[in-house]
Amino acid sequence: MSTSAAQAISSQPNFVILYVADPETSVSFYTRLLAVEPVEVSPTFALFVLESGLKLGLWQVTSIAPAAQLTGGGTELAIPLSSREQVDALCMRWWDQGVRILQQPTSMDFGYTFTAADPDDHRLRVFVMEM
Repeated sequence: MSTSAAQAISSQPNFVILYVADPETSVSFYTRLLAVEPVEVSPTFALFVLESGLKLGLWQVTSIAPAAQLTGGGTELAIPLSSREQVDALCMRWWDQGVRILQQPTSMDFGYTFTAADPDDHRLRVFVMEM
């Protein structure tokens, strides 16, 4: 491919794929957490299209090619909110739903945040920017 052809291709990422052990368990978790149904479900893959436009895929780790070296815990799915009150309320709602909270709401250098984990240890960071 020529350099000019490569430059003409738009490359704006809008799709995140999480590697999961059990797609059915993960679909149930994210359906409850995001309050949205997946648009595609198969035995090894599920796809959510979020209101923001982001696509979230859940792919069974044993069906990935080439095989993945790392799975959950190495990245974060970031969820921005508008206020500390919203951060606290969502943390409490998730806690009540049985979501594992890794970090209680706290102030950090970028803002107010908490961190949770999905069934495969993927991190979910909820935050409000305060800089």
